[in-house]
Amino acid sequence: MTTAKDEVRGIALVGGKGMRARPLTLASPDYLRSKAAIRLAGRSLVEWGVELLRAQGVTKFYVAANGSENRCQTKAILGDGDHLGVSVSYSRTRFDTTNAGSGEATLRCVDYWGLDGLALVFPTDSVFDFDLAEMVERHRASDAAVTVATVLRSPAEVAGKYGVLLSGQEGVVTRFVEKPGLETAELLAGGGALETNAGMYLIDCHRLWAATRRPELTAPGRRLDWGGDLLPYLIATGARVASHPIGRFGDLGSPEDYLHTMREVLHDRYPLLSEWIRPATTHGRGVRIHESSLRLKDEVSGRSLAEKIRDGTVRIGPDVRIGRDVEIGPGVVLAHSDIADGVDIARGCHLDGVACGEHSIIGPHARLSDSVLGTAVELRPSVTLEGFCALGDEVRVHEGVQLHGVSVFPRLDVWSEARIRRGVSLVTLDDVLRCSYQVT
Repeated sequence: MTTAKDEVRGIALVGGKGMRARPLTLASPDYLRSKAAIRLAGRSLVEWGVELLRAQGVTKFYVAANGSENRCQTKAILGDGDHLGVSVSYSRTRFDTTNAGSGEATLRCVDYWGLDGLALVFPTDSVFDFDLAEMVERHRASDAAVTVATVLRSPAEVAGKYGVLLSGQEGVVTRFVEKPGLETAELLAGGGALETNAGMYLIDCHRLWAATRRPELTAPGRRLDWGGDLLPYLIATGARVASHPIGRFGDLGSPEDYLHTMREVLHDRYPLLSEWIRPATTHGRGVRIHESSLRLKDEVSGRSLAEKIRDGTVRIGPDVRIGRDVEIGPGVVLAHSDIADGVDIARGCHLDGVACGEHSIIGPHARLSDSVLGTAVELRPSVTLEGFCALGDEVRVHEGVQLHGVSVFPRLDVWSEARIRRGVSLVTLDDVLRCSYQVT
C-alpha cells in the first residue's frame, strides 16, 4: 500500500478502435465497443484496472479518452467513480480533433488538470498483477522521470508485437526498440528473454512535462504514441527512464490473446484479480458458480445444477466461472471456461476454453473449444467451434455448422448449408452468401 506522501493518481488510456480484437470490439456492425468495455470474468477491463489500483491506494482517476464511443462507454461503466470508492474525471471531447496518440493524450491530461507528483498511466485493454508500492520505490531509487512496467517474454512472443527495453545499471533504460522482427529480437535477447513494454508507465508529472516542452515534439500533426514515439524520444534526449518488472500482464488485443489471458485468470495466476472475481465462493478445482445457477432446474431433466453435479450427470472444472441464472442441461461438460449471466447450455454440450457472453443460447450437443461468444449468440444443435473462433453479438449459427478459427461479425446468420473455410472473417451478409457455395 502506498503512503500519503507517495500518493499516486491514475491516468487511464481509453483509445483506439480495437481492429485486432474484432468482432469483440463491435457492439453492432457499425458501432464500436470500446476495448475498455470488453468483459473478462464478470467485469469490464476498465473496472478491473480501477479496482486493482484502488486496492493499492489510488483514489483519483483521469480518463484520457479518444472518440465518443470510448469516452461515453467508459463513463457509462465508471460514472464519477462513487460506486467504486474513487473519483473519475474525463478528457474533453474537443481534445479528440488534435489527438496524436497515447503519449500526447497523457501530456494533455497532465497539463489540463495541472497534475503534479506521481501518476500511473495504464492501459484499459489489458489486465495486470503487480505491487504499486514496489514500483514507486524503484522509481524513486532510480530518480527516473518515467518508469516503464515490463514483462519478460521470449523472442518468438515479442516479434512484431511488443516493444523491447534494454537496461543498464539500476534498471535505467539505454535503448528502446518498438516491435522488432524475429531476427532482431533474437539478436537483442542473446539467448535469453527480453524485457517488454507492458504499456504501463509511472511518471513524475512535472519532470515529464518539462522534458517534452520542445518544438520538435510538440509540432502540429506530429504523431506521439508512448511506445513508438515518446519513449524513444525521452531516451534519446537524455531523460531518465527506468524499467520495473511486474508479476503478470495479460494482453487481450485479439481473440487468441483474450482466451489465453482468460485461462490464466481462471487458474488464479493473477492473485490480485482472484480476490475480486464474482461469485467469490469456490466449488473445488477453481470452480466458481453463482448460487442462483446452482438452484436452477433445466427443462429436460427438471433437476437443479447442484443435483446434477452431485450425481455426476454434469461435470464442471477445472477453472470455470458461472454467473447468475445460467441453465445447464444434463450431460454437459465444462472446463477452463467463463459463462456470463443468463446463458442456456443445452444437454450434451462440451465446452473447453470458452468465453460465453450474456444471454447466449448453446443448443444440444455443441462442441466448443478455444472460442469467444458475444452477447445473445444463438448456436443451434450440433454446432462445432474450435481453433479460436470469435462470434460477435447476436450471431446465429445454424444446425451442424463447423467453424475453425472463424470470426463472425455481429448479427450475421451462418446457415447449415454454408461451408466456411478455416480462418476467414465473415464481415457482411455477402461473405456468408459466398461461403454457402464454397467447399472447405
